[in-house]
Amino acid sequence: MNMPLPSRRCLRPVTTIIITVSCLALAGFASAKKPGDPPLTVPKATCGPNDHPETALQGQVTAAMRASGFKGFNCNLELVGQSRGDGANWQTTQFASGHGSKQRICAYHGTASPALSAPGRTNLGVPVIDVTDATNPTPTAYLTTTSMLDPWESLKVNERRQLLTADNGQNGGGGPEIDIYDLSQDCANPQLLATAPVGTGLDGGLVLPFKPIGHEGSVSDDGLTYYVGDTTNRSYHAIDMSNPREPKLIATFDMKTLGLRSHGLSISEDGNRAYVVTPGIPDPSDLTNPAAPLTNGFVILDTSEVQARAANPQIKVISKFLFKDGSVAQHTIPVTIRGKSYIIHVDEGGSGGLFLAGWQAACAAGFPLFPMPRIVDISDEKNPRQVSRIMLETHDPKNCNAVLPDLAGLSIFTYGSHYCSVDDKHNATTLACGFFNSGIRVFDIRDPERPKEIAYFNPAGVTTASKGSNHVLGNNFVPGGPDWCSAQVHLDKKAGTLWTTCQDNGLLMLRFTNGAWPLPGSRTPPGGQN
Repeated sequence: MNMPLPSRRCLRPVTTIIITVSCLALAGFASAKKPGDPPLTVPKATCGPNDHPETALQGQVTAAMRASGFKGFNCNLELVGQSRGDGANWQTTQFASGHGSKQRICAYHGTASPALSAPGRTNLGVPVIDVTDATNPTPTAYLTTTSMLDPWESLKVNERRQLLTADNGQNGGGGPEIDIYDLSQDCANPQLLATAPVGTGLDGGLVLPFKPIGHEGSVSDDGLTYYVGDTTNRSYHAIDMSNPREPKLIATFDMKTLGLRSHGLSISEDGNRAYVVTPGIPDPSDLTNPAAPLTNGFVILDTSEVQARAANPQIKVISKFLFKDGSVAQHTIPVTIRGKSYIIHVDEGGSGGLFLAGWQAACAAGFPLFPMPRIVDISDEKNPRQVSRIMLETHDPKNCNAVLPDLAGLSIFTYGSHYCSVDDKHNATTLACGFFNSGIRVFDIRDPERPKEIAYFNPAGVTTASKGSNHVLGNNFVPGGPDWCSAQVHLDKKAGTLWTTCQDNGLLMLRFTNGAWPLPGSRTPPGGQN
């Protein structure tokens, strides 16, 4: 989650950048469809007889529903357990230990910084919640070291080394510290290994001319390298975790050299690639200005020298995928679908940005209002090619007059995506996402060119904001209005369930109904989702 001001402009052109652009961004969003083209918005889920399906547009919570107190929607998902606690903020992760009847599943999620918490808050930091019994999620501990007080979007588990890691992301940018916990003995009671400043010389590693600032994070599959997404300094930093008690900075990549920014990222299974996003921050006039530079999308970086622990490792650019019909790029997921390599790219801003003027400009230009995931073919990594976008009816510019009244007085995060997860990165069949006011949405992506919706759950609004939620930012919390569902979703094939968090409802345990999931071929291996 990034929070640009509405007056910030796009960056100036960088003539040396080779830009790959989606054909829709070049030709204009409203280009005529051709026979055989996929539908503009994803087909709706078919709900069961006991569901409470959406009564307006796909993804919509109308102004009238908000005014009367939103009662929630569900389709092929039902609530079976909840741990509201003090609420949640941006990210979740999990770790499962043991097997069979002795398996224990532990959930971890961020909460708002103490500086932003409402008076009377009971517990600070990252709650540890035993979700083994989906009907009875039970808090077992609270992690309150420096980075865990507000990890923002950096909270990650590495299955191979059984480590929980976060950087100091308090209020979106805290400091140079990273925290590392051991989960190997008891995931319900993580043991602290290190709270260490990096990039300052105190860690024995690379010293930067600036203090690294935490915000996002990702871990290589081997668990040896943690990457910090530093939005303040527009950089990505590689941290050596070979000795988890003494992490140290070993490399950095400055996105400013490309005229771009930084936010979230993911790492290839072999550790040799980083798929880093660049969150473009548009001026509304850019939509109709063909000369406006493209600054939103992702960049593929060669991290092989970092992975090999070369002396003075350098990170190099392989290619870029930039587009106009989105903004404030959030994160990426590298996946394989039917043997082919893709990136699932997720934005948190629409074509015109995060504010009313941008939404209105998108409507006028015929571009989608709100952020969405998209699937990009990277089988030729030097030439990424978009194959589909996962748009709801609320995104469609033809519905502007219907959806804009719902959002009067609101800003930043409304009807758009934030975090997504897949069932299995090695053979993805299912994509599950938090769509803020549109709730938790689940999609069949077995045909990546024609994804379709299979389930959703949008929880009822609450009358009082949770004390550890960030939903109050920008006065966006409205009593009784829809929640902010903004975190990763964790699927469990064996149980037929998923869990995630929404900011005021806290942790939600949901069970699939009506045979909607798992899909044929679905798997949920530990560490294989996001």
